[in-house]
Amino acid sequence: MAHKVTDECVACGACVDTCPVGAITLDEKAVVDADACVDCGACEGVCPTGAIQAE
Repeated sequence: MAHKVTDECVACGACVDTCPVGAITLDEKAVVDADACVDCGACEGVCPTGAIQAE
């Protein structure tokens, strides 16, 4: 399962730099490409606002 981004996202970009497969992009908030996500959880651990959660 991919991770989802909640409204707590402040678009800081920490998750983008952490994702080992490049599955996260930034718009007004982070967006996880569910097809590319390998569900490693690296983004979840680095998010300063706790806005990334496993689905």
